[in-house]
Amino acid sequence: MLELDVLIYPDEVRVATPEDIREWELESASQLSIPITRLFVALYPYNPAAMSPNPDTAAEELPFVPGQIIKVVGDKDSDGFYHGESGGLSGYVPSNMVAEIPVDDEYLKYLLMQQGFLPVDHTGIPLSHSASIPDDVVVRRMVALFDYDPWESSPNIDSEDELGFRAGDIIYVFDDMDQDGFYYGDLHGRRGLVPSNFLEPLPWN
Repeated sequence: MLELDVLIYPDEVRVATPEDIREWELESASQLSIPITRLFVALYPYNPAAMSPNPDTAAEELPFVPGQIIKVVGDKDSDGFYHGESGGLSGYVPSNMVAEIPVDDEYLKYLLMQQGFLPVDHTGIPLSHSASIPDDVVVRRMVALFDYDPWESSPNIDSEDELGFRAGDIIYVFDDMDQDGFYYGDLHGRRGLVPSNFLEPLPWN
């Protein structure tokens, strides 16, 4: 059976030409706005019933715990809330209690969502108690994008000076990278060199 696309006007009906269809597709594509999906990690515990600044709409907000990964679509609203989903639930998320994980790779986003959590350390790093790190050093927080095993992947002979880690680990790095592209970092109290191309910055707030 032959199928034809037709255009219906108030005063006529005619068969659509290829040019008509192309023009319609371009117009439709320009009108479609595909929202960008972003990943956030919860920095603090949040119980809307007890903590929400909007008691009347607390039931529409998403509860979460530190380290929980939240998928957010769109920008925050005028009240400073995102709309997100995590663990099969969806609701509003206060923007001041989460931090964006700057990941552009869609497959990595999928893996992080499947994982569901990142290990979050809120105690910070006690630099004043470390003789090897000056008090005034710049400390940055980064998230590992991939697994890294120095024994298998390191380009350096002295790989025993490096840290191994897994995708999703939060690593605190000190100062700038060296000429070989490595940071000096801390992971759960272990310190060593970490390759910068395996990490992405993770904002503090």
